[in-house]
Amino acid sequence: MSNQQPQIDADCELGQSCPGIAMIIEPKAKDLGGFTVRRCLPVRQQRNVGPWIFFDEMGPAQFEAGSGVNVRPHPHINLATVTYLFAGEILHRDSLGSYQAIQPGDINLMVAGRGIVHSERERPEVHQQAHPLHGLQLWLALPEADEECDPGFYHYPSDSIPTLELAGVPVRVMIGEAYGVTSPVKTFFETLYLEARLQAGQTLKLPPAAERALYLTHGELTLRGSRIQAQQLVVLSAETELEVCASTDCQLALIGGESIGQRFIEWNFVSSSKARIEQAKADWQAGRFAKVPGDEEEFIPLPG
Repeated sequence: MSNQQPQIDADCELGQSCPGIAMIIEPKAKDLGGFTVRRCLPVRQQRNVGPWIFFDEMGPAQFEAGSGVNVRPHPHINLATVTYLFAGEILHRDSLGSYQAIQPGDINLMVAGRGIVHSERERPEVHQQAHPLHGLQLWLALPEADEECDPGFYHYPSDSIPTLELAGVPVRVMIGEAYGVTSPVKTFFETLYLEARLQAGQTLKLPPAAERALYLTHGELTLRGSRIQAQQLVVLSAETELEVCASTDCQLALIGGESIGQRFIEWNFVSSSKARIEQAKADWQAGRFAKVPGDEEEFIPLPG
């Protein structure tokens, strides 16, 4: 998704820290016309978790026929985007010529590198009937040495993502390595992203990472006696031995990875250099980015 504002630090409420928890981020919901987005990262007090520098939950939403996701072409630099859906479908097109329907369970990794343009719309057969949408959109920082790499697009179908079961808890290792299982998804930094679905009463030991945060899309669980509810991004402490217990049936996402240096973010641009972002803004205004084949007519102007 394209960010709607030049500066993307979210307005949020911060819960108090508890044992095992460094911070609880309570995102405020924003209505984007037909569906709700909850932005958890970045916030002023927490710019990133490992290489993860942006975290949005889209929906859940139910669209009537004739309405839905319709994001015009927009640019990115020096980052990688990750799109993951629980329900619905998004049609990805980009300036490399990629044309890919993203469906539940798939992972789409788009590496912007020195610059890419993409749109997120819907196939006519989806748009013309009632349909749901629910998913996560995340951005990853790139190492400084890779920020200006060639752009790339990588699609990983659902059945290529490894799944395991731990004491009855199904876990998908989406990116990185956990519990002795490694995802095929391309990484640049040491990165962790997994999904788990727990039934009431089940427990799960969380895999280690230099920095970690968990997010519940629904349900409730406890961590060291602290209650965690849905739509809270819980930034975890540096302790390695952390276990969660489900109070109700719930679904969690765990993100994390190695610590990174400072990154600047403005609109859809991320870089270790403010000057590079200014150049990208000028390039977009001057029409110097590549067009999206088959979606050349429209674009999102630079805010402001």
